[in-house]
Amino acid sequence: MRYWDYYLLVPFLVLCLAGIIMVYSSSAGIEMQNGGSPQGYLVKQSIYAIVGMACVFFFANLSMKHLRTRRFLRDSTFIMLFLLLFVLIVGRAVNGAKGWISLGPINIQPAEFCKLYLILYLADRMARARQSGSHFLDSGAAAGPLLFAGVFLILILVQPDTGGFAINFAIIAVMLLACDFRWGFGIGLIVGVPTVCYFLLEKAIESGLFHGGYRAQRFIAFMNPFGNASGSGSQLVNSYYAISNGGIFGVGLGNSIQKMGYLPEPNTDFIMSIVSEELGLVGVTVILGLLLCLICRIILVGVRSNSLYQTLICYGTATFMIIETAFNIGGVLGLLPITGVTFPFISYGGSSMLVLSSAVGIIMNISIQQNKGRLQMGRPFVANERGNY
Repeated sequence: MRYWDYYLLVPFLVLCLAGIIMVYSSSAGIEMQNGGSPQGYLVKQSIYAIVGMACVFFFANLSMKHLRTRRFLRDSTFIMLFLLLFVLIVGRAVNGAKGWISLGPINIQPAEFCKLYLILYLADRMARARQSGSHFLDSGAAAGPLLFAGVFLILILVQPDTGGFAINFAIIAVMLLACDFRWGFGIGLIVGVPTVCYFLLEKAIESGLFHGGYRAQRFIAFMNPFGNASGSGSQLVNSYYAISNGGIFGVGLGNSIQKMGYLPEPNTDFIMSIVSEELGLVGVTVILGLLLCLICRIILVGVRSNSLYQTLICYGTATFMIIETAFNIGGVLGLLPITGVTFPFISYGGSSMLVLSSAVGIIMNISIQQNKGRLQMGRPFVANERGNY
């Protein structure tokens, strides 16, 4: 344990604990109204958190070479492709998106696992291209990985899971820029692609392509929530009420009004609205601060690594967390359309918790290797004269 990075471990554990508390607080009341057990979601989220912690310890002690074997990458590619196709055929539809595979009491969301898969798969392909002495985009090795990534993105988009598509696309874009940055390519990805997507989406809505669909209602609610307060805009309007009620210090843990049937999905998509109402701006700031510390530490581990493979994993994981947080907070505040993206570690959900925890475990593994290397070189393990560790 002396090699472990506690700047990763402590924020992770505190966020998991906060998630368990807030899932219980946001779900107990409505579960009692519906005749269920108030501890139902508490037990499930606690189990997810414990399994997530086990994933951290497992991946932190796993040899990284096992994640780069040809067999592992090949098998994971076929499994990922099978899951994304399977969910389109027999998947369970929730809020207009057919993205869940039901296995009894467990629901698997393949789009969540695709995020970690793309990070590991593309990091290996890009690093091997660089080891061969060529740039990834210039080498013939880029065609296959990008083709697979494109197929997976299309399968996620047609579910339709717009949030999952955007997060996975952002992961691919950032890893490409980190591996093989070029000004023209970078501007095309960062500015051109979102602009084209927005233009096409606007034209599709104007032409009535999404008329009457769930996605169209979300955009209508985003543009004018109070004009549709009794319909599609009810989620956002009640989110505003919750944030307004909370103020700076909140109304107290467990005392939220909006979670009692007014705000749909209080323990998943809009859990930060409940956090804001019960714990106020102070509570939201603490949670965002912990997540920021975790993300900054992940980026720092990537910057310090001498391995392109490890650096790309860190940057991909940081992008995953940043975009997911931005989409969730943006939806809660009405700055972005509601995409159904959960808040990392806080929202209820097993797939999200397992994927995030596994990613943190892999980053912990990289940080442990760095700490061992510094100790073997005779460098101090504690802070040196520059404040580095």
